[in-house]
Amino acid sequence: MASKPGILTEWPWTWLGNFKYIVLAPWVAHSTYSYMVKDKSERDLTHLIIFPFLLTRMIHNQIWISLSRYRTAKGSNRIVDKNIEFEQVDRERNWDDQIIFNGILFYIGYHYLEQSHYMPWWRTDGVILTILLHTGPVEFLYYWLHRALHHHFLYSRYHSHHHSSIVTEPITSVIHPFGEHIAYFILFAIPMLTTVLTGTASLISFAGYITYIDFMNNMGHCNFEHIPKRIFSIFPPLKYLMYTPSYHSLHHTQFRTNYSLFMPFYDYVYGTMDKASDELYESSLIRKEDAPDVVHLTHLTTPESIYHLRLGFAHLASEPHKSNWYLWLMWPLTLWSMMVTWIYGRTFVVERNVFKHLNLQTWAVPKYSIQYLMHWQREPINSMIEEAILEADDKGTKVLSLGLLNQDEKLNANGELFLRKHPQLRVKVVDGSSLAVAVVLNSIPKGTTQVVLRGNLSKVAYSVALALCKGGIQVFTLYEDEYKKLKAKLSSEAGNNLILSKQGTPKTWLVGDGLTESDQSKASKGTMFIPFSQFPTKKTRKDCLYNSTPAMFAPKHLENVDSCENWLPRRVMSAWRIAGILHAAEEWNVHECGNMMFDIEKIWKASLEHGFRPLTDKVD
Repeated sequence: MASKPGILTEWPWTWLGNFKYIVLAPWVAHSTYSYMVKDKSERDLTHLIIFPFLLTRMIHNQIWISLSRYRTAKGSNRIVDKNIEFEQVDRERNWDDQIIFNGILFYIGYHYLEQSHYMPWWRTDGVILTILLHTGPVEFLYYWLHRALHHHFLYSRYHSHHHSSIVTEPITSVIHPFGEHIAYFILFAIPMLTTVLTGTASLISFAGYITYIDFMNNMGHCNFEHIPKRIFSIFPPLKYLMYTPSYHSLHHTQFRTNYSLFMPFYDYVYGTMDKASDELYESSLIRKEDAPDVVHLTHLTTPESIYHLRLGFAHLASEPHKSNWYLWLMWPLTLWSMMVTWIYGRTFVVERNVFKHLNLQTWAVPKYSIQYLMHWQREPINSMIEEAILEADDKGTKVLSLGLLNQDEKLNANGELFLRKHPQLRVKVVDGSSLAVAVVLNSIPKGTTQVVLRGNLSKVAYSVALALCKGGIQVFTLYEDEYKKLKAKLSSEAGNNLILSKQGTPKTWLVGDGLTESDQSKASKGTMFIPFSQFPTKKTRKDCLYNSTPAMFAPKHLENVDSCENWLPRRVMSAWRIAGILHAAEEWNVHECGNMMFDIEKIWKASLEHGFRPLTDKVD
């Protein structure tokens, strides 16, 4: 929102929320119906093709979003290092409003302008006219409109909304108030309307011109430099005809320079080109990938989780992972992405963060949770994890933490497999079990004397049971096989606090994977379920409380956080991920995987000292 919002700030359909696309429905229905009922000789492809073209624009923009986030996470050719936070993601969530707006205007134009009917696919004169009109009137008028928008009166009421984003993403290019978009459409309509009225318009000239605008807008705001220097050497005048991402990035950091639309010519003419443009362009081009200090290795969970990655849909990534009905409509794309992940055999970077002096990255194994349960998939998954560990080792990474099922005991013995194969690893492999145990223990209400432990027994479960029994808290188990396994791990003294009971009378349950609906039915009303597992408990009781999986609030000095970690709320991180950060920050030069368990009290104390807070604490 602008600092002093002016008239026509809000989009007319804002109140519709996610149902805003319904404003296009009558137009789409009419164009489709007209095309179907008319004779073949009377059908007009111009009318029908408007909606599919709007969809291709959305796909085009999404490709740029994903590409930009991937490249800036890796760090190569990144222009601006400042951070993106949730506030910017929320502000830029309505990037598709301008496509809806354009669609409505295209349908209205078709309805009222007879000359727009039955456009041919191609007309050379129309294409040339479009190029000339854009290079001349559009670029010139935009330059002066842009300068006017930087006058304090218009800037405070309109354009400051766009400039709220110092670090730009491709979609930042279209984040403007409604009134500002009206002005831009009038400008961009000059070539289109002229060609229609002169009878030189074609489908290619229309689609090509709009695609050019989208491409240049996205490119100019992508925050990574990729225009090769040699093209300017081959054709020097090109620097007056095409800007670069670094060129426009300076406009967002300096505000009073580089006003041009896509062609810097008028900045040269009127003396508003930033003197640092060439220097920033060259330094960005040669910038290498970041060398991460800490890598967290995660993986995909459900087929639709691909959309919730930071590289997917920005607004979905900024919210806890939950099922959305409209994602089912995208099943062809989902199926295609699943096929790609089955074929593609390398981890990829999905996110970067900064914690004090540490550079953090999150890498993802392109495998789904269900694949981790398939015996024949274990070897290829372990190969990917091993390659990621060796790559991190080559990059000089200090710590690599294993997230979700990448540390599963049946898969690789909590990571011990990789230490046996590569005993000389410099990177420290951490499964984070100690902090997960600490979070679970500190989530138990004070004064509790009895708990129920139920779920698949893991390294964390054994350690929690051991700590509780040693501390004099009675641990109830519901099944004899679990009781025997736990009993074998405990000393005779601690084992006295382990009790086999068919009924879960305590009101605190520590639960993991394998907890059934039948198990939950045995809990008394008001029971608190505290997970010790990586994945959340399925909620079947409305009269009980369900805690989050082991996690903590991240401190404010953890920067560049604009996405949620799976199902966790904003700025909440899993204990397994935090453990890797703490090992690097404290310079603990030890592995924590296999049967190795770090000092639980020591890592809990370190987490608090570094600003992480339990989820039970209130956070501003």
